[in-house]
Amino acid sequence: MKKAILAFTLAFCTLQAVEAQQLRTPAPSPATTIKQEFALSNVEVNYSRPAVRGRKVFGDLVPFGKVWRTGANAATTITFGEDVIVGDKPVPAGKYGLLTIPGQSEWTIIISKQTDVTSPAAYKQDQDVARITAKAETLPFNVENFMIVFDNVKASSMDLEIIWANVGVAVPVKANIEDKIMSQIDNLMNKDNRPYFNAAMYYLENGKDLNKAVGWLDKAIEQNPNAFWIYHQKANALAKQGKKQEAIATANKSIELAKKAQNDDYVALNEKLLATLK
Repeated sequence: MKKAILAFTLAFCTLQAVEAQQLRTPAPSPATTIKQEFALSNVEVNYSRPAVRGRKVFGDLVPFGKVWRTGANAATTITFGEDVIVGDKPVPAGKYGLLTIPGQSEWTIIISKQTDVTSPAAYKQDQDVARITAKAETLPFNVENFMIVFDNVKASSMDLEIIWANVGVAVPVKANIEDKIMSQIDNLMNKDNRPYFNAAMYYLENGKDLNKAVGWLDKAIEQNPNAFWIYHQKANALAKQGKKQEAIATANKSIELAKKAQNDDYVALNEKLLATLK
């Protein structure tokens, strides 16, 4: 009888252990990854998203003046695909820990070689790659779940924003891609398959030599005479040069080709451009 009872008890405990191992419940602070294409590569952030749940967050749940892992659970990390400038501090390409020291009116943002810091005691200041001071803004609304986002994303600059409860902190991120792109253009223009259109668009969008941009667009049209989108960009470039009549003629040519291709979007784009040239 004792053996039977012991066997039953062991079997019951084993069943409970198996059921416990199989039970999954929602994470209170779910992990997430954001990946932003930026400059000539990507920036990726891995972090967890705690919720307010009616609590006072900053100055209480997250103390002022102490190192915070900038999230919950595991350490928050950020990976830069190329050399960048965060705030005014250079940061080489690589994976780092993203830590913060919240304050009432400003925060310290820390880019650290440590990628596993989950408590203030584990943080070592001598592993800092960069420290940036950023203003803490009081938001006119409440954000329930902690979030890190990228905003104002442009060719070589964007903002890394940290938002939770009614507080938002923005840190500018920049990449020096000018020399790299110009070097690519110079190199590729000596190849047989020259990227006339892409080079022209870079010049057009970044305020460079419009004469050269128009010349490259003409070369691109020679390569693809029915490319209504190239004619449209040439019309934009001519309009920026103040050559209204040439811009109008080119926009009308783009409309003609776009209608043949049944592309209503470019018909509409050219009509909007023409409206500004009257």
